[in-house]
Amino acid sequence: MRRPGADRHDFLPALLGGAMTAPIAVVGGGLGGLSVAIHLALAGRSVTIFEANPTVGGRANQLVLPGGFTFDTGPSLLNYPWLFRELFARAGRNFDDYVTLHPVEPALTFAWRDGTRLALSSDYDRLRAEVERLDPGGGAGLAEFFADAAVKYRLTFDKLVTRNEDSAVRWMLGLSFLEAGRLSLWRSLAGELGRFFREPKIVEALGCYAMYLGGSPYQLPGFFSILPYGELAHGLWLPAGGIYGLVRGLERLARELGVGIETGTRVAEITTAGDRVTGLRLADGRQVPATVVVSNVDVPTTETRLLSTPRHQAARTRRTAKTRMTPGVVTFYWGVRRRLPGLPHHTVFLPTDYRAAFEQLDTRIPDDLPFYVSVASETDPSLAPPGGSTVFVLVPTPVLSKLGPHDEAALVADLRVRVLTRLAEAGAAIDPADLVAEEVWTPGEWSRRFGLHDGSAFGAAHTLFQVGPFRARNYSREIAGLYFTGAGTTPGTGMPMVVLSGQLTAERVIARESGGA
Repeated sequence: MRRPGADRHDFLPALLGGAMTAPIAVVGGGLGGLSVAIHLALAGRSVTIFEANPTVGGRANQLVLPGGFTFDTGPSLLNYPWLFRELFARAGRNFDDYVTLHPVEPALTFAWRDGTRLALSSDYDRLRAEVERLDPGGGAGLAEFFADAAVKYRLTFDKLVTRNEDSAVRWMLGLSFLEAGRLSLWRSLAGELGRFFREPKIVEALGCYAMYLGGSPYQLPGFFSILPYGELAHGLWLPAGGIYGLVRGLERLARELGVGIETGTRVAEITTAGDRVTGLRLADGRQVPATVVVSNVDVPTTETRLLSTPRHQAARTRRTAKTRMTPGVVTFYWGVRRRLPGLPHHTVFLPTDYRAAFEQLDTRIPDDLPFYVSVASETDPSLAPPGGSTVFVLVPTPVLSKLGPHDEAALVADLRVRVLTRLAEAGAAIDPADLVAEEVWTPGEWSRRFGLHDGSAFGAAHTLFQVGPFRARNYSREIAGLYFTGAGTTPGTGMPMVVLSGQLTAERVIARESGGA
């Protein structure tokens, strides 16, 4: 399959022309911050990342618990590997010299309370057999789905998400009338999947990505059928050492390109004079002059907490209030002293009343809890001591403002019991005596560690009017020299999109600081 975006030209060095040499400060060393720093360094700019935490990676960080259990804190699988290879190739490097990928097979397993399971695979023959097992004759619909979603996927990466565009009209004019119709923007994700699959459980499995996009498959546009397709067509992978192996590779590349990285360095304020950025004030009192600042912190957090100037504050507050966010999460990190044969690398546990769970999640913990479990040690045994398992559980919750006042300890205790009970019912019981290490992060903890607005785990939601040019721009409308990168801005959430956001923001910096748009 031809790589999407293959015809797109990299114009950063051409725009630079060797004239722009003032240092650039990047606030936050998440994947977006690392990506924008790499792209700006390739364009000849002097760049320094200021990261509050002891290590870079942002949400994609690493946690080591006593006994030798190593966890990725956030993302648990890598998709769209071509995009990461492209980033290293742009720097004249071979991705495989920095990151080793292990295939994850089966890619995802979905489990329902009635005992039904669906194992997705990037091996098309195995996937077709699995679909036929649940829905005899359903293989024909799978073939049609692949053909249709492949077109959407190509159009998305060739003509939409790889472009900086503020005008919705110009954004859509990049497509022909026929191409725009193929995107199914006006049909729901559930409705789009229902065109190809008769079995409701297959629609539920492929539609559950909506939960992490901040909406419901009955509300989000059918365009997002590219998400399950992209993972099936390009596979799911685990870097050696976990997702943090990818972060280490990106950090190494950034340093080789001359990017300065200061960890354990919290930014207290993005300083301004009038309507222009002047630099940073660090928590240790240092002043860092810079005429360009890129924030990898959530856009609402940047605008409400890092900008102290009252100018335009009312406009920033209104934008923040209007932004719909993706859910919060409670994440459990469990070190288990034995292997768990009932749990493959990645299992999504779905509720019986699927629609009700989505409706309830907006304001409270669903009655029938959806959650997913990653046992990365099944793919990379080095992450656990011999014979042990690393169990990462992610439970979606409402954002903090919707969750309201709550007792964090009581919330954690309740969710722990509900998850362990469901695992036992599914034949994957974890004996409390075997659970030898644990750490838990609540939405409040996620917010405190990484500046996540309202405890939202994945940034701004992907409703129809929060994608493309409707999404928060990657530059400030009021303050010259201030830019944004990461999940909260264009093109969106997820590791590939966040890395791509770094490229788009770098292009925006070079174009605007050179006098362009």
